[in-house]
Amino acid sequence: MMIRDGWLSGVNICPSPNSNSRPELADISLLVVHNISLPPGEFGGGYVQAFFQNRLDIHAHPYFETIAGLQVSAHLFIERDGAITQFVPFTARAWHAGASSFDGVSNCNDYSVGVELEGTDELPYTDAQYLALEKVTRQLMLTYPKLTLERITGHEHIAPGRKTDPGPAFDWQRFRRALL
Repeated sequence: MMIRDGWLSGVNICPSPNSNSRPELADISLLVVHNISLPPGEFGGGYVQAFFQNRLDIHAHPYFETIAGLQVSAHLFIERDGAITQFVPFTARAWHAGASSFDGVSNCNDYSVGVELEGTDELPYTDAQYLALEKVTRQLMLTYPKLTLERITGHEHIAPGRKTDPGPAFDWQRFRRALL
């Protein structure tokens, strides 16, 4: 696994239009862990990929009508089996964090990488997901030296009161220990 021109090798590529350029002086220095499942609590089906590409069939499930018109993305999506899909090159700004702040600096999308885990706040994540996230994180830290262990956080921490993911089901101790 390597990063070349902002793209991770050996993963599925599914380009999203929901991205733009990072500000000129913004260095990648933050990793934000999220969760997503579409419909909520259900896995598989390619709905997340379609959603991040603005191709979600809103008639496929009643919940999809509630998110119609949203334009969001993440850099990476890690499915329950550990399969990784990249939507936005790391060198670009994915639209994953929304109104957010880390260590007093707002607009986390400007300087962060967003990784979505297929899951919910309450359901334990899989071993395959932790392994994939660990491999990706190690490579990100090698490629972007300002991204350190202290600069890895959850969406719930950068948007408190607005977001709850990855939630109590995410084992931060396990993840951080694996990176040491």
